[in-house]
Amino acid sequence: MEHTHANRLIVLDTETTGLSTKDGNRILEIGCVELIDRRLTGNNFHVYINPERDSEEGALRVHGLTTAFLSDKPKFAEIANTFIDYIKGSELIIHNAPFDVGFLNYELVDLLNQQAIETYCIVFDTLADAKKRHPAQRNNLDALCKRYGVDNSNRELHGALLDAQILAEVFLMMTGGQFSLMNDNDTNNSNANVSTESVVRTLEKNRSPLLVLRCDEEELQIHEVRLDSIKECLWRQ
Repeated sequence: MEHTHANRLIVLDTETTGLSTKDGNRILEIGCVELIDRRLTGNNFHVYINPERDSEEGALRVHGLTTAFLSDKPKFAEIANTFIDYIKGSELIIHNAPFDVGFLNYELVDLLNQQAIETYCIVFDTLADAKKRHPAQRNNLDALCKRYGVDNSNRELHGALLDAQILAEVFLMMTGGQFSLMNDNDTNNSNANVSTESVVRTLEKNRSPLLVLRCDEEELQIHEVRLDSIKECLWRQ
């Protein structure tokens, strides 16, 4: 099913068998989080993939997904069309987008002779954006979590869906200061954060009207005398 919602964002992360497609490395996990109107919908996409090869030692230490665990999972070709249908018409939010896009296009274009990922959606790179906002600083996902106060304490190993969820929260904070991912109708999640905007609305709704105190005539005269004593008084200009 094709999604064409104008404000539909898909925050995406992948895990791979290694760092470079030139060495024949493949995607072994895709995690996507859907945001509509900057709200988490719960319509996520997550799949483990049999990469048809072993992971490099360094990559395995990062994601912890063994060849044995992945051996009975679908191959990329089996999930490609479902994945494309899911992301089609959206804007992809990716941290260090050239890496993930490069691997996705390796799978789609080089191995399956399909169209490139950019054919189906716009791509926004949060790493490039973070470098513009915070030049000469560390801008990996962990550093951004610390900078924007996003909890990533569960991130002992990298997982595509967990990283996508964390990136979604960082993206919202970085681009608008909103840190609530939950839909307003989702009242069952006791761990749901409350957005700054909703806190302000609640305060404005519940607090008493502000008391306005006005100066009397004597106080106004004292004020004028004080202004007379100031050379080049900007207040009167």
